[in-house]
Amino acid sequence: MTYILCIETATTNCSVALSLNGSVIALREDNSKEYSHAERLHVFIEEVLAEAQVPKPKLNAIAVSKGPGSYTGLRIGVSAAKGLCFALDIPLLAIPTLQSLAAQGSSGHDFIIPMLDARRMEVYSAVYNSQGEEIREVRAEVLEADLYQEYLDKGRTLFLGSGAAKYQTICSHGNAHFYTGAMPSATQMVPLAHALFKIDNTVNVAYFEPFYLKDFISK
Repeated sequence: MTYILCIETATTNCSVALSLNGSVIALREDNSKEYSHAERLHVFIEEVLAEAQVPKPKLNAIAVSKGPGSYTGLRIGVSAAKGLCFALDIPLLAIPTLQSLAAQGSSGHDFIIPMLDARRMEVYSAVYNSQGEEIREVRAEVLEADLYQEYLDKGRTLFLGSGAAKYQTICSHGNAHFYTGAMPSATQMVPLAHALFKIDNTVNVAYFEPFYLKDFISK
């Protein structure tokens, strides 16, 4: 049996899932729009373990959302994940935030473009095909109406996430579809983490850093 604890703190959604052999067996989430990670994360970790009656020594790995996203949120999540890995002497798995967000895309779309709000008219985005494979790398982009024209002209394109709402205000293409309520969640991390664990695709606990993508800008 493989138990993996998944931690997602890249956005306002503080999310923790415990999985058994690639299936969610306990979940806690709080998307209160205010970053509550410092107060909630460790409570959620204890709660999912208690609900599933799985003591920490039985965990096989920790998975963390690696970014891009909120600087503070990512730091909190990665710090917690590293602490658990060191204490339990288990591996760390790093899950691209946009990849797990894209996994919420519904079937019937040729392209899936997850977007996270990155201030003003800028977003963090990547492009995935209908099989969930990344076909364009993660970028920080300033939104313009024709920015994703090459994908929209080829087929039905789903934009999802907190940044999609901004793009919806300037995009009128007939192939554009929007799911603005989607948030990165530990739920979608579970199968991705299990797949990485099976092939021993781990990261160095001591040297791993979140994928910030951009330099920090204070409010």
